[in-house]
Amino acid sequence: MEREKMSAGAAEEVFIGSIDQGTTSTRFIIYDRSANPIGSHQIEFTQFYPKAGWVEHDPMEIIVSVRLCMSKALDKATADGYNVDNGLKAVGLTNQRETTVVWSKSTGCPLYNAIVWMDGRTSSICRKLEEELPGGREHFVNTCGLPLSTYFSAMKLLWLMENVDAVKQAVKDGDALFGTIDTWLIWNLTGGLNNGLHVTDVSNASRTMLMNLKTLDWDKPTLDTLGIPQSMLPKIVSNSEVIGDIAKGWPITGVPIAGCLGDQHAAMLGHACRKGEAKSTYGTGAFILLNTGHEIFKSTHGLLSTLSYKLGPSAPTNYALEGSIAIAGAAVQWLRDGLGIIKQASEIEELASQVESSGGVYFVPAFNGLFAPWWRDDARGVCLGMTRFTNKCHIARAVLESMCFQVKDVLDSMHKDVLENNNADNDKNNLGEFLLRVDGGATANNLLMQIQANLLGNTVLRPADIETTALGAAYAAGLAVGVWTEQDIFSSEERMKKATRFHPILSEELRNKKFESWCKAVSRSFDLADLSL
Repeated sequence: MEREKMSAGAAEEVFIGSIDQGTTSTRFIIYDRSANPIGSHQIEFTQFYPKAGWVEHDPMEIIVSVRLCMSKALDKATADGYNVDNGLKAVGLTNQRETTVVWSKSTGCPLYNAIVWMDGRTSSICRKLEEELPGGREHFVNTCGLPLSTYFSAMKLLWLMENVDAVKQAVKDGDALFGTIDTWLIWNLTGGLNNGLHVTDVSNASRTMLMNLKTLDWDKPTLDTLGIPQSMLPKIVSNSEVIGDIAKGWPITGVPIAGCLGDQHAAMLGHACRKGEAKSTYGTGAFILLNTGHEIFKSTHGLLSTLSYKLGPSAPTNYALEGSIAIAGAAVQWLRDGLGIIKQASEIEELASQVESSGGVYFVPAFNGLFAPWWRDDARGVCLGMTRFTNKCHIARAVLESMCFQVKDVLDSMHKDVLENNNADNDKNNLGEFLLRVDGGATANNLLMQIQANLLGNTVLRPADIETTALGAAYAAGLAVGVWTEQDIFSSEERMKKATRFHPILSEELRNKKFESWCKAVSRSFDLADLSL
């Protein structure tokens, strides 16, 4: 799809809004018919760390952040001459996944803070279930594609039901509503206490551990095993359909919410990833997804089976293999906020560029354990290989390299899984020669992207618009209301022309040596969760 700016004030002005509610910030972006952003606003919100390994958000602050971003983006677009009030056809929504909220149906108030996807407080619940259930941590994999892990929403919901009196009572009284952030937002956007819709989409539902990947509905045996009442769960819809209109009291009213996807699935759509194509999003964490088409691939190498997208109630379901990395950009924030080595996250590129290598330093950012492909919640962060020669530049470069090594870990696992699942029909899915599509704020860092290409030995493709998560949500909404067709969305010739390519320049011998050292560093991070304070 060509993305040339339409003239302001044109009679045929058509706009799609996109709410992108992320882990550390919220944004609202308005796109024109050519999918160009014509107004946006972004704000960060508070991160709460009540205990080591715990991460929470205030659900009410998230609502305020969405309201403010909507208002400011509308003001900016209007000031630039765009008649958004009359031309806005739909709003799409994308969100941080797995983050869990329980609220009261009768008051509309959260019964506890949102427990964030990276929060590790549920490790004891996971261990208990592993011991009790046949198959241990793999007990639910055949149903939902996910192992028992602190990562997923069901474990967070169990913790709330066991440890928060208000939640216990609300569940007992039938007054509790559960949702991921998309559900919480849609309920409030469509009226809240005044007939708000209790809805989630298939991609977010697939991250709860409670949805059957084949039926795309809540799995009753799983609910019975975990003791979760289905009455508190939202209705599951597709990624692209009219869900309901935004209620009065919001900066936008009467406009349909017509697209909803978890952030990583939205990025897949924003990249227009077809079967056999992979993308990596670099945000607070890093998330690599490979579209496996209409087939569910079961991983034997530490990855997750999940959805890619389902573009309509009767549309076929595209599935994906996913590798989730807990800490990527968050490690840069730690350098900024925790150590004070940099004042702005963007400064890390200049600092790391002052040295040609990490000087033998390897940093493993296992702050709350390691996700794919290791799945070690007993791991903790380590920085190895330091000498008197080491300075902050080496550490900064090691932090960037840690993000890229983790992506390589996942892609190597994907390659193995694809070879096992695909038999002879492997041409398009052969990850030995492929383009890794990248997005997220960190991809503006050219050094990071070059390091990624070097460590993969493959080309990295960065689109002209790196905010593909918000774009994917806009695409889904626009598709549902007829602004775009699937042909528009998946026509990638123009997109590829404008993208930046990073080609590997590191020798294979050095790449292999560095990766061996990285694996040694990762192994040193294991079994450190019980270190005395």
